[in-house]
Amino acid sequence: MSEVEKHGFQTEVKQLLGLLANSLYSNKEVFLRELISNASDAIDKLRFISLEKPEVLGNDPEFRIRVSADKEKKTLTISDNGLGMTRQEAIDHLGTIAKSGTAEFFKNLTGDQSKDSQLIGQFGVGFYSAFVVADKVTVISRSYKSNADEAVCWVSDGSGEFEVSQVTKADRGTEIILSLRDDETEFLEDWTLRSNISKYSDHISVPVQMLETVKPEGDDKKEGEEAEYTEWKQVNDAKALWTKNPKDVSDDEYKEFYKHISHDFQDPLTWTHNKVEGSQEYTSLMYIPQRAPFDLFNREQKHGLKLYVQRVFIMDDADQFMPGYLRFVKGVLDSNDLPLNVSREILQSNKISAQLKKACTKKALQMIAKLAKDDDKTKYETFWAQFGSVLKEGLVEDYENRDEIFGLLRFASTANTGSEQNVSLEDYISRMPEKQKNIYFITAESYQAAVASPYLETLKKKGVEVLLMWERVDEWVMNQVSEYKDKKFINVCSADLDLGELEDKAEKEEQEAKATENKDLLERIKNALAGEVSEVKVSGRLVDTPSCVISEGNAMLTAQMRRLLEASGQKLPEEKFVLEINPDHAIIKKMSAEADDAKFKDWATLVLDQALLADQRGLKDPVAYVKLVNSLLLA
Repeated sequence: MSEVEKHGFQTEVKQLLGLLANSLYSNKEVFLRELISNASDAIDKLRFISLEKPEVLGNDPEFRIRVSADKEKKTLTISDNGLGMTRQEAIDHLGTIAKSGTAEFFKNLTGDQSKDSQLIGQFGVGFYSAFVVADKVTVISRSYKSNADEAVCWVSDGSGEFEVSQVTKADRGTEIILSLRDDETEFLEDWTLRSNISKYSDHISVPVQMLETVKPEGDDKKEGEEAEYTEWKQVNDAKALWTKNPKDVSDDEYKEFYKHISHDFQDPLTWTHNKVEGSQEYTSLMYIPQRAPFDLFNREQKHGLKLYVQRVFIMDDADQFMPGYLRFVKGVLDSNDLPLNVSREILQSNKISAQLKKACTKKALQMIAKLAKDDDKTKYETFWAQFGSVLKEGLVEDYENRDEIFGLLRFASTANTGSEQNVSLEDYISRMPEKQKNIYFITAESYQAAVASPYLETLKKKGVEVLLMWERVDEWVMNQVSEYKDKKFINVCSADLDLGELEDKAEKEEQEAKATENKDLLERIKNALAGEVSEVKVSGRLVDTPSCVISEGNAMLTAQMRRLLEASGQKLPEEKFVLEINPDHAIIKKMSAEADDAKFKDWATLVLDQALLADQRGLKDPVAYVKLVNSLLLA
């Protein structure tokens, strides 16, 4: 053994191990599933490498995972003959959580054990689950690329440090040796191990073996043979679950397979299992999680299906078969049409891959649509709360399936009393007055800002429902879509608000009359605000509010879009506004009666600043605004 080196865990790992030490998992036995799943992944990856380099298998071509218990030493060992790790890989992989979103993960921990346990499951910790039952973990691993004397030994008690040394290991692969706590020795019992392997790992395609006592009897007993001996016997079914007939797979089996491929500790929300034969032959098994992972909005993070070709693992996160807006879908795709030596470069331009992507996308959307029609409405509410903002991206990214995506969208609206997003476009259209020809919406920074916006006032008065949007993606999406089923989307903040037949002739004439009646007032306000507004008009959209502003020029550059662009570092030209006033409001009447030009200018500035604030636009000089309000209050 070489000299022992000590290393400190990554900060996030220390925090995580502290939580695990308190046994936050409700079902401790899942550590066995996690370690067997990791072993299975290591074997899958080596199997893929061996397709082009069969020599890497040497004299050990039969893949297997072995589980053995030593009651005397109180140790449980899980070993595999897969990929293995080099010294540096052990330091990197076992000392760091190599997953984005760690900061968000720890920010969400509350100190409530049941809630924190769910978060840990959502985040996925794999190897570290060993510390739920062990007070020391030893990993001995030899990479398929390394010599026997270049193996690594990694040891930690989970307290914040780990030790690494170089050792000799005769064969490739990894052994994980758990020194169990005194109160966890049930996991040394043969029956406990077998039942847990059967429950959690029956579906993986790699044989999981345990030692079994054999007692030869009669003719089976060979001369000189002992009365009994042990040999490795397969415990699991080792038949890839997705290859089975869906009728032969139970819900519990589907759920456990999901947990195997996703490292999620919660059951999936729903799934779809599809086998296709004919011109194209493939099987897909896709799931929707109950909760979004912390890296969902990191578009650089790899997402996608596990790809198999003829039941041989090819790659994780094969995003070539699932569009970005469905990146939350987990599952497996097994194709008979792709070549076994398929590479990432081939996948990027392969026509069969494009066809498979199209088919998987359709099937995933059908799965979501079925969930939306489910009698249990809470399931779709759960889905929408977790993944709705991501699904919206498909309106821009996937024109071919835009109608299907439109049908899955849910919104808050002025027809509801709260912020629940449960209004479909079909719901909205079914409630439209006969004269209404368009779909009206507003985007804002929050639900409160949207529902209380002055831009809604005249529509509320007319009983017209408005869709309320406040997620960051909404502004981008609504600038890219124009209509649904021949009904235009109209932003109520737009300069040329089109009310169509909802605006009757009498109202139009009344607005024109007020504009004529207040012509001098409009001109006086414009002069008082010279350089700050391009025009002052009588508003047709205000009822209870004195004023509002409309952005001049690019109609797509709304206040919300401007904020998003500026937050990304883009420099935008200074904005000019059209100020719309409500001449019937008491403040406008008070301003109109002011003879002193200086005081009139103060009132005009106040009316403009209030309109900017109501539109959630920042003020150039907030301190000056406060002083102005105070001076007018004390006048």
